[in-house]
Amino acid sequence: MSKSLKRVARALQDAGLPDTIFEAGDARTAELAAASCGCEIDQIVKSIIFCGQDSGAIRLFLTAGGNRVSASKASSLAGEALGRADANLVRATTGFAIGGVSPIGHLTPSPCWIDPRLLQFAKVWAAAGTPRHVFSIVPTMLTSLTNALPADFVE
Repeated sequence: MSKSLKRVARALQDAGLPDTIFEAGDARTAELAAASCGCEIDQIVKSIIFCGQDSGAIRLFLTAGGNRVSASKASSLAGEALGRADANLVRATTGFAIGGVSPIGHLTPSPCWIDPRLLQFAKVWAAAGTPRHVFSIVPTMLTSLTNALPADFVE
C-alpha cells in the first residue's frame, strides 16, 4: 500500500469512519471515477488546489465532478488572486500527485471550501491518494473532516 493511500486510510480511521477505500481502476478524471463507482458524475469530489498569487498559500476547493471552479469566485473567497497550483507545489503541500489528490490526509492542512452540490447526495466518492483508488463518504462528514465552508465558487 502506498504512503498516500495509507494516509487516507489513517485519516478515515482517526475519524472513526469505516475504511471504504477500493481500487476503482483508472479514476484520474471525474468521468472515469463515476463510471467505476457506478454513480452520477456530480457525486465525484474533485479536489482542486489553488495557490495565492501574493501569499503563496494553497487553498482547497472541493467541487462536484460536473462543475468547474471559477477562479474569480474562488479568489473572492480566499481574499486574494488565486492561480492553479503546479504539480510540484501540490505534491509538496498535500503529499498527493495530481490525479489522486484526496480531500483528506494532507501533509499541510489548508483553508477549504465545498461545493453545495455535493451536499445534496447521501454519499460521494473522492480520490484516496492515488489515481486508481477512491473512498466513499457522507458529504456532511467530509465537510467536517476538511473544515470546509459551503460556498458558491463554480462557473
